[in-house]
Amino acid sequence: MRKATIKLQDKTAGWLTQDENGYHFNYDKDYLELPQSLPVSLTLPLKSETYTSKVLFPFFDGLIPEGWLLDIAEKNWKLNPRDRMGLLLACCKDCIGAVSVHPINTENE
Repeated sequence: MRKATIKLQDKTAGWLTQDENGYHFNYDKDYLELPQSLPVSLTLPLKSETYTSKVLFPFFDGLIPEGWLLDIAEKNWKLNPRDRMGLLLACCKDCIGAVSVHPINTENE
């Protein structure tokens, strides 16, 4: 299983996980209770239930670099272009916009 903290303007908004059943995104309970909380995407409105998908959610897939920048990331970090979660974890800690992706080490769990 691979997991990432999803932050919106440096506040933990939720978590994205990938396991044998696909991808899952859920908002942090404390984040949902904030009066100024915003959804990370219009396609992922605020709710306490977990979002599940067989493919990486389009919003998160759209954060991954494209073109020459993706080529550089693939070559420097030896990433598989088909491993969308791997690309997201490697390339999107400091991406353009208010949302950032921070990998969580789950090897010891």
